[in-house]
Amino acid sequence: MVRNGRYVAGVDTSTQSCKVIIVDPMTGAVVRLGKASHPEGTEVDPQAWWDAFLLAADDAGGLEDVAALSVGGQQHGMVCLDASGEVIRPALLWNDTRSARAANDLIAEAGRGDPAEGAEWWADATGSVPVASLTVTKLRWLVDHEPDNAARIAAVCLPHDWLTWTIAGTGRLEDLVTDRSDASGTGYMERAAADDGPGRAYRRDILARALRRPESEVEGLVLPRILGPWESAGRGDAGRGWGEIVLGPGCGDNAGAALGVGLEPGEALLSLGTSGVVAAVSDRAVADPSGLVTGFSDATGYWLPLACTLNASRIIDAMARIVDAGYDEFDDLALSVGDSGGLVLVPYFEGERTPNLPDATAELRGMTLANADRAHVARAGVEGLLTLMRGALDAVRDLGVPLTRVRMVGGGARSTAVRRLAPEILGVDVEVPEPGEYVALGAARQAARTAGFDSPWVGTGSAS
Repeated sequence: MVRNGRYVAGVDTSTQSCKVIIVDPMTGAVVRLGKASHPEGTEVDPQAWWDAFLLAADDAGGLEDVAALSVGGQQHGMVCLDASGEVIRPALLWNDTRSARAANDLIAEAGRGDPAEGAEWWADATGSVPVASLTVTKLRWLVDHEPDNAARIAAVCLPHDWLTWTIAGTGRLEDLVTDRSDASGTGYMERAAADDGPGRAYRRDILARALRRPESEVEGLVLPRILGPWESAGRGDAGRGWGEIVLGPGCGDNAGAALGVGLEPGEALLSLGTSGVVAAVSDRAVADPSGLVTGFSDATGYWLPLACTLNASRIIDAMARIVDAGYDEFDDLALSVGDSGGLVLVPYFEGERTPNLPDATAELRGMTLANADRAHVARAGVEGLLTLMRGALDAVRDLGVPLTRVRMVGGGARSTAVRRLAPEILGVDVEVPEPGEYVALGAARQAARTAGFDSPWVGTGSAS
């Protein structure tokens, strides 16, 4: 395959920022990195993503020596385009909750008024039970609250789809593409059963239900073509003079991170950021009517069952403030005692999603004169965090997904106490990779394989 450069680029267009890394595909070494901020808020004009990408690419030293590029990005966001390819309204992001009632309505409608029956229907059909983050619920909100905008929809895509399409620069709606990992988070991609192959089709009946239209009326709506894991999205430089860069299909951020750390079936990525995420690579699809685990696809041809908690590294932040300690001292305190002495932290500082307790609050239980000290409180904080994440891991395991190892990343993984106690509390081997831009690194690996680079780094952790 003809290439115009020796490097590949991985893009992470996240909620807060755009990061561009330039990678040597022979070694996986990051040779340059650039970053630019995105606007705050839960709805954003996609033009801001393009502007940030250009700034980040410049900050990374440009793309003139780049042969291939792929975009990983925030999932679920709703980008609606009219017949001329113009954005109809600012994109609603995954963390915009105005569609929570729409999610409940869609579940109830599928169950003919019975939410439990509806949740089972959705899990079987798509792998996920609707919540406010999913694109399908945002479309229902749009048709109910902005019917004039809904009537103008000619195409619906996701943030990474839109940015890839804009980089390609054709302007043709029919050139919109996506991948299984991101499409599986829309709420209207089919869930493939374990023996049905990878599953790469949209459920237009679900889309019609969301938009309150007859199915015949949504047949003409353009949805991004779902590419295979290493299928090219085309070439382009959007007139920027970069040369004809091979474009990978892109991926959702969790799938990108899993690819970035080289996750294999039987392994899970445990991310301890503001929230906690357990994403396990599985060789079969899953369906969880409880809604605790979403049945996403990964970026390599496998699946990515995922459980998310609202609380994670902020548990350590809160408990460190309570004992009036910096992070290093907090770790020393937690490890200075053999256990919490019966003190138990219920760590639902901002409600919780896994388990589904949105109105819950945090508690310290079992306090006695023997454990009422800074060390035992710190220990209870670490154990509370890891016990919460054990619950997320167990939710995935309860669906029959085997887990033999966890790769733990994120700010919370920097805690010595968390790393020390994690294997015993989580009940699995734990590895802590070096900190890195794993979403962008996964996108770069995808770009390298799409462009035909051949090296041990490109092939690691990738299904055929």
